[in-house]
Amino acid sequence: MKITHTCLLPSRVLHSCHFLSSETLTLSHYLPSMAPIDPHSFTDSAHPLTTHISLSFYFDFPSSSIHASALLSLQNPLSGPLCLDTRSLSVISVLDPQSLSPLPFSLSDPDPIKGQNLTISLSNHSSVLIIYSTTPASSALQWLNPSQTFNKTFPFVYTQCQSIHARSVFPCQDTPAARICYSARLNIPRQLSAVMSARHADRRTPAPGEAACLPCGDDRWCAEGRVVEEFVMEQPIPPYLFAFAVGELGFREVGPRTRVYAEAAGPVLDAAAAEFAGTEDMIQQGEKLFGPYDWERFDLLVLPPSFPYGGMENPRMVFLTPTVIKGDASGAQVVAHELAHSWTGNLITNTTNEHFWLNEGFTTYAERRIVEAVQGEDRATLNIGIGWRGLNEEVERFKDNMEFTKLKTKQEGVDPDDVYSQVPYEKGFQFLWRIEREIGRPAFDDFLKKYIATFKFKSIDTDTFLQFLKANVPGIETKIDLELWTEGHGIPPDAYEPVSNLYTKIVSLANEFKAGRMPRDDEVADWCGQEWELYLENLPKSIEASQILALDARYRLSESRDYEVKVAFLQLAISSRCRDYYGEVEKTLKEVGRMKYLRPLYKALVQGAGKDEEKVFAKRVFAEARECYHPIAQGVVESIFSKHM
Repeated sequence: MKITHTCLLPSRVLHSCHFLSSETLTLSHYLPSMAPIDPHSFTDSAHPLTTHISLSFYFDFPSSSIHASALLSLQNPLSGPLCLDTRSLSVISVLDPQSLSPLPFSLSDPDPIKGQNLTISLSNHSSVLIIYSTTPASSALQWLNPSQTFNKTFPFVYTQCQSIHARSVFPCQDTPAARICYSARLNIPRQLSAVMSARHADRRTPAPGEAACLPCGDDRWCAEGRVVEEFVMEQPIPPYLFAFAVGELGFREVGPRTRVYAEAAGPVLDAAAAEFAGTEDMIQQGEKLFGPYDWERFDLLVLPPSFPYGGMENPRMVFLTPTVIKGDASGAQVVAHELAHSWTGNLITNTTNEHFWLNEGFTTYAERRIVEAVQGEDRATLNIGIGWRGLNEEVERFKDNMEFTKLKTKQEGVDPDDVYSQVPYEKGFQFLWRIEREIGRPAFDDFLKKYIATFKFKSIDTDTFLQFLKANVPGIETKIDLELWTEGHGIPPDAYEPVSNLYTKIVSLANEFKAGRMPRDDEVADWCGQEWELYLENLPKSIEASQILALDARYRLSESRDYEVKVAFLQLAISSRCRDYYGEVEKTLKEVGRMKYLRPLYKALVQGAGKDEEKVFAKRVFAEARECYHPIAQGVVESIFSKHM
């Protein structure tokens, strides 16, 4: 195996750094991984887990790459092979951090889901130093040129590491079973700023000698116009919560522990600050419900439109799509969800993606409790109703592969991005809501607080939760079929569609539309986005084009600032072959990269028979918009095309 050696060392040894000559090394003790702990990782159960990673990053915007080092510290010394996950990384060398001597390593052939297994041969080592560069193919990174940003002046880069994309930023045991602390120093152009899912420690001038062994060289590290930003994460997190963004950033203070960051464009920052002004109230409600907030700060970063999710719960620095800025504070519900993750998901984490409901079902339940406390019971019930509708649609989506309608799934050989759905969110919520109804809210609140206190900063699986539930709620298994809920297909019979006057009224009006009656102005006068979303979700999937036109002429739903409303309406337009709105469909697909909107619109265009014109349209739009989508979103759209074309 050919291995070339250079070095990039932590500051305590950088000044003694020297280049090592290229040579050929052999992995004499290489053994294949025999006991993986995660179907999406090469991590071996016999190997010690990483406890800390020290990272140095030099951001090379022209080449869309990062020249880097990663110093991994293990729980205990290891002799033999250590298996790490990588994807689209150029590994230059692996060194003993103490002696700077090279360590034998190999990279497996790429696996289409897991990437490449980086196997390092250790001899009583408790740490290892890896020198590498990312490549433009990194699935976690999106590099935006200036024209793709709000201000059109400077480039921008950000990460999205969930579920298994951290391995394309740094070599690691990329499984939520392996919680890590980390420190990082980011060398960036001086005009830019950096934020991370970590505490900001310093912004300083690069020091000579710091990068004597970096692939970029000390000259570039210390070049005029560069600055180093340092961060520390002292609480152990799963690798998918590693996050950074670098760009022309500004911020507004919106609370004692919350800043809203965005590109330094006044209107965007002002709108975001107004939308999320109530964040501190939500944090306080979360603390009342679930115990102390353990992450010190809860800052928010509004990313460019290409961000593929509504929000990402990175600790201390939640990432958000700009589509949640709706102008009526309703976007704060996404913030409530990401805030709830501070307890359920970030403090307690699923061991693998097969138990994803432990993250998302709990968080959806917690989000709705926060929304109920801050915005009222009606608002929370609407939220549940929209989720109920979504759950039924997802069960229909997976009718040919019911495995993914379970809470506890089998995902060997499955890309988690391909089976991402609302099932773990909404079926998980329904399961917890069922337990609450059985034992009463006060008892369930006590149970939740004890659950969080018991497992905080740990990763657990479904069986561990069920054992804890049965131990703390004696006899619960005789009243609720726990196995049916966690391992059964579809929606259990004791799941529950919400009931409230507002919810019932909206569903009733949607049913009347089927008979040709549109709601009167006075019936919808006080509706916000959620009411319209629920109404549209309950309309027939295919109605007359003339009805679509009449509904929009009256209520201008295709022009809504709320993308939940706009996309729900455009789905109806596509399914009804109302081509008057295909221009708006194209505009929407080109201005947002959130997968919640891309997936249903592209799918509506290409799914089903007799869609030749729509398929040509969808392929053209994707070809023109593709570079503005995050790599994860690109893969999702390509997967839809491969299935239906």
